[in-house]
Amino acid sequence: MTGAVTLVQSTQETAAERVQYELGTTQARFRSMPMANGVMVQHPVEELQITTNDWDRNPDFTPTDPQDAIPAGYVVLTESTLDLTAESGAADVRVMGRAVDAMAPAFAGKYTLLDGRAPGTDAEMLVSPGLLERFGLELGEELATSAGTFVAVGTLRDAGYSDSNSIVYLRPGQGSVGAPAHATTGPAPPAPAINATMYYLVGSEPVTWSQVLAANAVGVTVLSRSAVLNPPFQEERGPEGAGTSSSASLPLTTYAAGALLGALALLEVGLLAGAAFAVGAKGQVRELALLAATGAESPTIRSVVMAAGLWLGGIGVAAGAAVGLVAGAGVVFVARLSGSVRFPGFHPDALLTVLVMVMGYVACLLAALAPARQVARQAVLGALKSGRAPASAGKASTVVGTVLLGVAAVSLAVGTGLAVSSEDPDVFFSRTPVVLWFLLGGAVLGVASLVLLTGKVVVFLGKRAGRLPLAARMAARDSSRNRGRTVPAVAAVLAAATLASAGMVLAASQQANEQQNHYWSALKNQAVLPLSVWQPPLADGTMPDPVRVAPAEVVSALDGALDTVEWTSVLRTADTRNCDMRPELADASPAQTPTTSCLQYSLATPEGNACPVTAGGRVLDPEDRRCQGAMRPYETQGSINSVIVGTADDVERLFGTAPTAEARDVLAAGGMVVTNPVFVRDGHASLVAKDMRKPAPDNPATGAFQGYVEAGRTEVAAAVLEPAVKVQYYGVVSPEAAAAAGMRVDDSALLVQFSAYPDAAEMDKMSGVLGTIYKDRYGTPYVERGPAQDDSLILWSIVGLGALITLSAAGITTGLSMADSRKDHVTLAGVGAAPRLRKALAGSQALMTAGLGTVLGSVAGIVPAVLLVTATGMARTAVVPWLQLVALLIAVPLTGAALAWLFTRARLPVSRREVGT
Repeated sequence: MTGAVTLVQSTQETAAERVQYELGTTQARFRSMPMANGVMVQHPVEELQITTNDWDRNPDFTPTDPQDAIPAGYVVLTESTLDLTAESGAADVRVMGRAVDAMAPAFAGKYTLLDGRAPGTDAEMLVSPGLLERFGLELGEELATSAGTFVAVGTLRDAGYSDSNSIVYLRPGQGSVGAPAHATTGPAPPAPAINATMYYLVGSEPVTWSQVLAANAVGVTVLSRSAVLNPPFQEERGPEGAGTSSSASLPLTTYAAGALLGALALLEVGLLAGAAFAVGAKGQVRELALLAATGAESPTIRSVVMAAGLWLGGIGVAAGAAVGLVAGAGVVFVARLSGSVRFPGFHPDALLTVLVMVMGYVACLLAALAPARQVARQAVLGALKSGRAPASAGKASTVVGTVLLGVAAVSLAVGTGLAVSSEDPDVFFSRTPVVLWFLLGGAVLGVASLVLLTGKVVVFLGKRAGRLPLAARMAARDSSRNRGRTVPAVAAVLAAATLASAGMVLAASQQANEQQNHYWSALKNQAVLPLSVWQPPLADGTMPDPVRVAPAEVVSALDGALDTVEWTSVLRTADTRNCDMRPELADASPAQTPTTSCLQYSLATPEGNACPVTAGGRVLDPEDRRCQGAMRPYETQGSINSVIVGTADDVERLFGTAPTAEARDVLAAGGMVVTNPVFVRDGHASLVAKDMRKPAPDNPATGAFQGYVEAGRTEVAAAVLEPAVKVQYYGVVSPEAAAAAGMRVDDSALLVQFSAYPDAAEMDKMSGVLGTIYKDRYGTPYVERGPAQDDSLILWSIVGLGALITLSAAGITTGLSMADSRKDHVTLAGVGAAPRLRKALAGSQALMTAGLGTVLGSVAGIVPAVLLVTATGMARTAVVPWLQLVALLIAVPLTGAALAWLFTRARLPVSRREVGT
């Protein structure tokens, strides 16, 4: 637990580390930030986190160029991100590009030269270690990029990026000076496109918080060394910064899960320690009885046993904390040495470490308390005779366990009831913290009650072991007779199995939820490539015509690069062109003219078919048919490619389902095939044209985008054909219906079907050939791979981890049992028992301990986990992975029994004769 706490804290960047890794030794960094108005205030440390009381966009507000907001008196260094590609075989693949003087002394701490030297000429560059590995290069070798051909002369580490990234570091202006001298026979490569530039201020004067606020007012954010190391008070941030934050905090379930994990871990450790103390105290019976015979009172005898808990517990928690800190430091050191940015530094937390040590120490003391009280109550005469009578049945634990079981059931029922009775999701959301604590409290109390009732279960099994084989019968009766060590042993396994089974249910449910809610951009192994690429607006704000791409050129390029292209199909949709998006011109011209079109098409939802949502914008009932299927559950506006103009062949390619006779007839008659029945009423659907220049008012309750203002509506005959998966299409409309709706149709995209998902090499080839066509206006195409298929690996990992913890608990308790029952084995050997009986007895004891603990733990973990998933809405349905659970139930006890049998020696070691024997 100390190691886990340390690693979690080590993922949090300190103020000193932030200024070192982001600023080096500079005073501040100025960068542009798209802001809606001039009353937004940044966070002093996380400069991209904005807080404000006013999120409304001010049309008269224009952000200032960051370099115009820099105060006088500083030397300015720049760092620009570049659009770069590099040759990988026959393909040009995208790499990260940086134009920065990384070797400047002011960047010490931000950039570190790992190997090689600094560039000396414009023909040389620095690269990240990941780029050398990615392209199979060595220092001194050339790499052809879109900015020229350069020789890699050194590897550079950027404190903000992992070494595994592929990054090229050029000096400012280096890519624009043309090709190196040895490559000047051809035309000079173009200057690389600069995406954004950040400005670093070098000087002796700090950038104050008032200067940061002044920059915010003109649309510039600042990371200031002074503001990070000495953050301003909340009242200094001004009233504008007192509003809501744009970043979300960690969910309450994260903290609750951590608390549950820690509680179960301490419970298991305490139970194992209890078993060890019970065995140790039993070995001291004779000495403690002699102490009692000399007049020592019960508190004194208890103190002797408790002293072992104090001493051993102190050693244990100190050693555990030391090992945890050293292990955490080792993990952080190795991660930092390998270039990972997961851990900014080693951050041991003294308060949390002490808290963990205190919790562990208390667990040890509680573990020693029960055997101390039991030994103190033993009769002096019985102890002197070395009597080993069975422990008294005792009804206290049974009564308390029964009461706790009832309380746990009530707690689980109340938590579930609060969740189920919250028909309004907004009310449910407000109750979530209370529901969580009821359910988690019920889970912990359930485990505690089963621990207290374990003794009765052991007695019950011991009385019904008469028909079992000799070794199993002896193990059952020995467990019943020595419940002082059996109960903690079973309980320790129970706690481990509880944790494993609950984790499996939660993981399986979450994976099933991700499968159900996967966003399908197209059918599996399909990609949609644009055939028109938007251009940036001109200086006067108008939009130029998009660059048109010939479908045949794209198909030829793909066929030449890949062998996995099965077929391609051109998709025809409404053509949006020359649309001037400036709001002030929206009312001055129609949405569609002979040369322009600003219309986007979608389907209207008939009255009564809308997915019911709350005032807070949450879906009222996810199981409602109106909230399911393609383009659901929310009232989505789709995109320009959501309504396809085509034929029955396009329906099968897009939907993954052969069109029915009705769908073919409706399409042939000038109608439309729709993906979701919620858009159809009385055999017709409403094809709506919306003006993209006129956003509709945002939802007043949630502020959510509500789409665009309707410009026209056309009723078309419609047939429903639900697709194989929830693809993002309203449907396929016939050319006749498209013309009736005023839709100006053009080739908009190319649908590509691959026989298999492309691997990394194929992706590189595809990016390379498409880069020659699309230039810098389109990135790597997205190929739909469907929901993750290897999620079962996570479940089996949980099974393996749970089995390891459970087996370790079973092994420890079996060893304690063998040590405690050594005299019994001597007696067995004395009456002629076969040596192999000891091995069989050890295996039977492990089988009973692990089997009983695993069964009870599975019940204790499955029930609360199912209720937690169902009540809190973590997933649509709770999924119990029976295969993995059965594997845990069978493999753990059998493996534990086999290991106990294998590692137990058949012959007893020679022991010293005791006094009086």
